Amino acid sequence: MFQDRRDAGGRLAEKLLRYEKDPGLLVLALPRGGVVTGFEIARRLDAPLDVLIVRKIGVPWQPELAAGAVSETGTVVMNADVLRLSGLTEESLEGEVARQKEEILRRVGLYRRGRGIAPLDSRTVILVDDGAATGATMKAAIATLKREQLKRLVAAVPVAPPETADEIERLVDEFICLEKFRDFMAVGNFYYDFRQVEDEEVVRLLEKAAEER
Repeated sequence: MFQDRRDAGGRLAEKLLRYEKDPGLLVLALPRGGVVTGFEIARRLDAPLDVLIVRKIGVPWQPELAAGAVSETGTVVMNADVLRLSGLTEESLEGEVARQKEEILRRVGLYRRGRGIAPLDSRTVILVDDGAATGATMKAAIATLKREQLKRLVAAVPVAPPETADEIERLVDEFICLEKFRDFMAVGNFYYDFRQVEDEEVVRLLEKAAEER
């Protein structure tokens, strides 16, 4: 169990200390919860912090169950297992994809004042979230980043089910996951404090990270 997202970030940072001296290091966090975790990692490693905005495509009758995800660059990744079990098709979720793209545009304007992602060529990127259940959001982010000329892509989450961890590990150069639980219901079950992270906190942490550097 983790006390909160800051605790999880500090514990992940301990596993990532070898990247501290990498001159091209960049921590990319998945908003909103991942930004709290990513802030602690960026601070410990003395690295810049930015966000990669990815939105979950939820099953209509269970929005927290990810049938897929879409990133700010337009990359869409669908979870074949969830689609099959739910009886949905990709076409039936087109309206939800469109809605999430609108939300992405709103967040780009709010979090980065409309600017794009930081330059990524030849950089070591640590992609961070506060946990991964189906992994759809993380996989969409990875698919987006693999289109860039990165030096190294590291994914880091505090907790995930073993099957999701295995899927993510195959997609990146290195994967750090502190805890793997087979009986996985929701990421929040592994935190004592998993309160909602608001937009204002994301903006504050991004600004604070930039000021500290």
